[in-house]
Amino acid sequence: MSGRSTAGTPRGPRNGGAGGSGTGVVGCRPFGHNRAPAPDAGPRRERSHPRGLLAIPAGLSRASASPAFPTHSSRVPPTLISPVPAAPADEADPRGLPFTPRGPVSAAVLEHLVDGTPSGHTGLADAAVLASADIERDDDLQLALFALYASAYGSFRALRADLEWDPALIATRRILEDAFEASLRRSVSLPELPAATADAVARALFAMTGAEGGPSLSRHLARKATVEQAHEFLVHRTVYTLREADPHSWAIPRLTGRPKAALVEIQSDEYGAGRPERMHAALFARAVRSAGLTDTYGAYIDDVPAVTLASHNTMSMFGLNRRLVGAIVGHLAAFEMTSSIPNRLYAEGLRRLGFGDDVCEYFDEHVEADAVHEQIAGRDLAGALAEDRPDLLADIVFGAAACLEVDDRVGRHMLDRWSRGQSSLRTEDER
Repeated sequence: MSGRSTAGTPRGPRNGGAGGSGTGVVGCRPFGHNRAPAPDAGPRRERSHPRGLLAIPAGLSRASASPAFPTHSSRVPPTLISPVPAAPADEADPRGLPFTPRGPVSAAVLEHLVDGTPSGHTGLADAAVLASADIERDDDLQLALFALYASAYGSFRALRADLEWDPALIATRRILEDAFEASLRRSVSLPELPAATADAVARALFAMTGAEGGPSLSRHLARKATVEQAHEFLVHRTVYTLREADPHSWAIPRLTGRPKAALVEIQSDEYGAGRPERMHAALFARAVRSAGLTDTYGAYIDDVPAVTLASHNTMSMFGLNRRLVGAIVGHLAAFEMTSSIPNRLYAEGLRRLGFGDDVCEYFDEHVEADAVHEQIAGRDLAGALAEDRPDLLADIVFGAAACLEVDDRVGRHMLDRWSRGQSSLRTEDER
């Protein structure tokens, strides 16, 4: 995701960094797993915000980026893009983080997480939630929530580990989560609930993920995207994909029996089946580096809009709250069911633009893996959980619908900006 307008180019050293959290697993998984076709599943819906957004090459700096890029297909070899070193973390933010606050709430939360200094963020969050026109697109509130979740994940060493369960920080997180969840439940459309059987739930999920979701991000990448747009796509994906699978793993100790076994089977593949170099997050980190971007986790947070943070925050909220275990299971099922075909198209588009196998391998891997995972996720995970816990059926469907809607918003954001010749990344005026 690298379409730039004046300030749309992320910082990041070419092949820079040791990887930071680049080998961890977060958010949406890679695109393009080859999945076995589901019986009577129909055409598979594309994820607008495919797992693990591609990182922007380390060489496109805001200062040097062109005000707009053409929307026609570009075949300029990616190696011709001159990389610009990413700003050190202490230059991005004096707290030692690779990103900066976006308003009073995120500033106060970060100050407390780093310095241990209570700064009145709970009251600020309460007032900001009431004043926000749309929390799902609110930069300050989404970044504050992202930072609070980053503390739980251990994403940044600058965030003090002893403050993970600080009562004031938990109170602020609760305020933000309550408002965010309520907003999602209002804005996400749900189909009629199926019967609480594995087959009925799987059929319902395949129907949801098979529906057409509007303009196709993967087809745009495959046929029309420029090199700059491909870089932007990667940048958006770094938020989740450099930590791929982590949000869904919170559910493992909260499940039992068949659903637990199914989730562990899926996650084992996500984490490389015991081979660190085959972890999907590690494959994506290599793709990012090979594309000329940095794989240091968080290096592009300042570049992505609130909708991208909201996609990651949705799965983090579902995963970290035990009462929402049904939602995180539904989210993963939809995630797996909308990955294989888009990932194939992403790989085709990247090769069309001149990127090599080091960049495309991540997407190739998902074409195959997710073709299998979608069957496990639909029947053995989500379907079995509904049979074992009928009380979770509504949340399973809600989690799947939220995954599709929130990720579609990210894709629509990119396509809309690109159609107007603009970068999908934040400009200086938006900071």
